[in-house]
Amino acid sequence: MQPLLSIENLSVHFVSETEKTEAVKNISLAVNKGEIVAIVGESGSGKSVTSLSILQLLPKPPANYPNGKILFTDAGKTIDLLKLTSKELQAIRGHKISMIFQEPMTSLNPVMACGEQVMEALLVHKKLSKKEAKATTIAWFEKVKLPQPDKIFSRYPHQLSGGQKQRVMIAMAMCCEPQLLICDEPTTALDVTVQKTILGLVKELQQEQNMGVIFITHDLGVVAQIADRIAIMYKGEIVEEGTVQTIFKASKHPYTKALIACRPALHPKGESLPTVSDFLEGKDQLAISNKQFAISNMQPSAGNRQADLKAIVQVQKLSVLFPNKTSLLGKPTSFVSAVNNVSFDIYKGETLGLVGESGCGKTTLGRTLLRLVEPTSGKIIYNGTDITQLSKEQVKGLRKDVQLIFQDPYSSLNPRLTIGAAIAEPMKVASVETSAKERKKRVAELLEKVSMPSSTMNRYPHEFSGGQRQRIVIARALGLNPNFLVCDESVSALDVSVQAQVLNLLNDLKRELGLTLLFISHDLSVVRYMCDRIIVMQAGSIVETGPADEVYLHPQSPYTKGLIEAVPEISI
Repeated sequence: MQPLLSIENLSVHFVSETEKTEAVKNISLAVNKGEIVAIVGESGSGKSVTSLSILQLLPKPPANYPNGKILFTDAGKTIDLLKLTSKELQAIRGHKISMIFQEPMTSLNPVMACGEQVMEALLVHKKLSKKEAKATTIAWFEKVKLPQPDKIFSRYPHQLSGGQKQRVMIAMAMCCEPQLLICDEPTTALDVTVQKTILGLVKELQQEQNMGVIFITHDLGVVAQIADRIAIMYKGEIVEEGTVQTIFKASKHPYTKALIACRPALHPKGESLPTVSDFLEGKDQLAISNKQFAISNMQPSAGNRQADLKAIVQVQKLSVLFPNKTSLLGKPTSFVSAVNNVSFDIYKGETLGLVGESGCGKTTLGRTLLRLVEPTSGKIIYNGTDITQLSKEQVKGLRKDVQLIFQDPYSSLNPRLTIGAAIAEPMKVASVETSAKERKKRVAELLEKVSMPSSTMNRYPHEFSGGQRQRIVIARALGLNPNFLVCDESVSALDVSVQAQVLNLLNDLKRELGLTLLFISHDLSVVRYMCDRIIVMQAGSIVETGPADEVYLHPQSPYTKGLIEAVPEISI
């Protein structure tokens, strides 16, 4: 039987005036009807280039296909997608083969209502009337479980949450009932509960339509929930392929073993996470290939004893309100409660985890502790001083002690500044080092501390990978010698092995410099590994708090139980 899609000896090169980059090297892969094949690998492994090549979405030049075929079987007829004209491809894209992109906000047109964008595909490929296309669109919005589908039809992308935008993308990809669906990292930055819902939805629609699916991800936990077969990509090559059972129980390639072993869920608190380089260089001494850590058998760690610790931060009845509606004169008439009367302490030298879904108020709370968002009421006492009473000038002095590591390092770095200048800038403002020579020396020391060569200080942010940019942002935060760091989703979008490197780095710096951390995340498995205690937030309020292991292994709140159940686990 002919596969639905067959990639044969495909190579993809990017050619410029000065160099040639081999992004994909002579790979072969088949996808059958009714089958989900996962392509797994880190950023730069070639998995997205492979998927974009199927629909010829890479610009030519610089993309070039020196050899290979991409064969698609439609109604018993096999065609090579690489040989089709633009017009022939247009008839296939979104109709026979559809794609769900990684970032829905940049994939959806911001000036078109969500319903109109889905209708567009139906009007082009199904030749329906506008009335029929609208009815079909609303029906698909119901099928992907969007709330109030008739109202979502008229809303714009910025008015929807991340999970809702992703559902609109799924409806757009599915409305023409394609034979092959390509999912390119569709759940990477989503909350675990939203991720679980999206994965279930893709699986349900795939079975209902008997589609073939290519699911691209770097998270093997996600793969275990959805895939039939797995192809592991590393540096443009498929280094291992097999069923889910084979890959997880008897993986052979060191890179595959590394991807499985890097996940924090497999390791007790305090144990250094293995990295890809450990396995590829034969340094690992953990024999992790057969080690599947049973979470239920883990014993709670002792953690920090609060009685022996001094509270560095005390939050008392803190509330933050944002205006929701205003009068004609601009005066607020109603408010949204982002943080609702919360109280807790953070002890010197500990890592406190703050967990919840998007919109629960955790980022607002973290920024309010640094006075980046102004509180509506309550107290924030840092080292005995109520910082809510400080003037703007006094808050500048506070910046030396408290720093923030942002979620997206790329958007938090000025693209026109070298990383050396970006790291030195806060020092100059705060007068930490008096001369340019001293600041340059300090920048070199900070880069070395976060395992980056000091010689890279003259390069720009776009020249680094995501993990390297995260290290640069950490170095910048350390430049003022802070005592308290707020890490806002600082590893949520990183590959598992890069995530392991950054988590190891944070733990090392915490021990070396005596830092206190507030670690904000939606992933309870990462928080459990990193943190001494956990606070769980829902709708602006704290619903549960306690030692990390106690909260993870014996959750009391139904909301916490739901978060833990949604964490993808490998249980083969």
